[in-house]
Amino acid sequence: MSDQNSRNGRVGLIVPSSNTTVEPEFRAFLPNEVTVHGARMALESVTVDELDAMSDDAARAAELLGHADVDAVAYACTTGSLIHGPGFDAELEERLREAAGVPAVATARSVVRALKALEADRIAVATPYTSELDEKEREFLAESGFDVASIDGRGLAANTEIGALTPDDASRQVLEHVGSDDDLDAVFVSCTNYRSLAAIDALEAKLGVPVITSNGATLWDVCGAAGFAVDGPGTLFGRDR
Repeated sequence: MSDQNSRNGRVGLIVPSSNTTVEPEFRAFLPNEVTVHGARMALESVTVDELDAMSDDAARAAELLGHADVDAVAYACTTGSLIHGPGFDAELEERLREAAGVPAVATARSVVRALKALEADRIAVATPYTSELDEKEREFLAESGFDVASIDGRGLAANTEIGALTPDDASRQVLEHVGSDDDLDAVFVSCTNYRSLAAIDALEAKLGVPVITSNGATLWDVCGAAGFAVDGPGTLFGRDR
């Protein structure tokens, strides 16, 4: 991390162009002395083809964030960092690290790190996605070593429709989908454009298990990589990276 005695901290975010959720959710939990700086990649619909094309812009976005002297970079897109399965997320992080010249994380890998920090094995997943992307996410999580008890999607592709969802929508989806007898270690709410960080504390209180979201896992991970202290919601932010 850069010398914080001479300036405040900076987090670089690489986000889909249609994402309206990452920056405000990060800003809500970062300390005032840490600023958020974004670079955008073209994406209107959350489909395999658009996600695949979007990742081609990632290294250039990271390079440009490096010009802002950020302390770490996050590729804030869940399915965009897992569509090619385990290994792609780690390769993506390395490409971004080299381009920006600072530590880099990708949301899919951040989710894996978060679940491992929570010592979670059996999980339930709630998403806004279509069934095609739900299946790719299930495969990624299973190949990463997790027992996916269930996955529930809303069937949305237009990212503006996903961004219009609220924390109450996320909470209702989880509570309708997850049963008290499911014997889970954690619940994961997927998608960086699905506003859900504000629902975590209440969901954990009702379900009795840790709940993570894409933005929560990414925020926890990128701040850990940069060396920033952050007081986020839920059990995860009490765990070391």
